[in-house]
Amino acid sequence: MSADLPWGDLVLNLFVAAAAVIVLVGGVMAYSVATRNHSVIDIWWGPGFVVVAAVSYVVSALTGGDGDDTRRLVVLLLTAVWGVRLGLHIGIRNRGHGEDPRYTALMRHQKGNLVVFLVRKIYGLQAFLLWFVSLPVQVAMYESASLGVIGAIAIVLWVVGFGFEAIGDWQLTRFKADPANKGAIMDRGLWAWTRHPNYFGDTVVWFALWGLALGHWVGLLTVVAPLVMMRLLTSFSGKALTEKGMRRSRGAAYDDYVARTSGFFPMPPRRRQSSAAVDA
Repeated sequence: MSADLPWGDLVLNLFVAAAAVIVLVGGVMAYSVATRNHSVIDIWWGPGFVVVAAVSYVVSALTGGDGDDTRRLVVLLLTAVWGVRLGLHIGIRNRGHGEDPRYTALMRHQKGNLVVFLVRKIYGLQAFLLWFVSLPVQVAMYESASLGVIGAIAIVLWVVGFGFEAIGDWQLTRFKADPANKGAIMDRGLWAWTRHPNYFGDTVVWFALWGLALGHWVGLLTVVAPLVMMRLLTSFSGKALTEKGMRRSRGAAYDDYVARTSGFFPMPPRRRQSSAAVDA
């Protein structure tokens, strides 16, 4: 690992990236209020990381830092490919469906000043998480060490994670597009090995991006970023909410799917048992 890091330039980057996130999320909030559709923020979640990566790439270049050019470019490209795909996927999926019921339910509890409420409950939190989870991306831009073996492993890991997420989303989209599958549970392809190939893939992608920040010891500390992302996807906005809705709408059929399919980490499908096995 490299022993040198331009701390002043990195701190400047953290502030500039935060400002960029505030401008982006503030614009999305203004548009969402005007259109009365707060689901728009979900579309900009992935592209928001692209903005941070692009800003960090430019700032690190302008400050004349000694960051390894290959590492900087790889981090930018991998973040951009992941973020743009996710934004396009959610945008196409949400087109014509109006506001997500989660936001509609949340807005029923709105009291006091609207802007303050939105910042506290939706946009402020999203902005902070976007900036915080992107810490490995920002730090990696200032590391002078070459990618090496760890970097190569991280790239392979990113390919695996991106594949799980993209293929899982594609398989589910095709399944839902077939009228014959209306009311049925997607349990084919990657969905036979894990109930959430998209969330698993997303988590792997962010651990891979963290791996690209291991050119300096401070990169080790940014492991909190993918851990937070994994926690969000498995316990809050992702897996937990999805499964709650599926159990309510599909009942026993979904319980059967749960009994034979890993909850997160991909594993071969289990045979149907009399009682549900513990989630992986």
